[in-house]
Amino acid sequence: MIGALVEVVTALALVAGVVTALCTGAVRVAVRVLLDLLTAAGLLRLAGDPQWGGLAAAAAIVALRQLLAAALSLAPPWSRRQSPPRCADDDHHLPWAVAAKQGKAGG
Repeated sequence: MIGALVEVVTALALVAGVVTALCTGAVRVAVRVLLDLLTAAGLLRLAGDPQWGGLAAAAAIVALRQLLAAALSLAPPWSRRQSPPRCADDDHHLPWAVAAKQGKAGG
């Protein structure tokens, strides 16, 4: 009975992960949903068959979930880049603006 429930929860976890990714476009959220439901399936498996193999599987799923959640919570490396410092004179890149500011605009 519990084995069938574990299979159903695992299948629903995959479906929920794919649907979340397709509907929201947020892959990070979809992976978190998938991992949470796989954790639930692992704990159900442990409740049905409390042996060392089930405990090891549940511990591996929880460890994987924690590791991936920590990796997904980090900002991507390209978002940590900083733009170059601002110039002291904002208009020196625009020759027409500099000329107009100095009263040398011809026209």
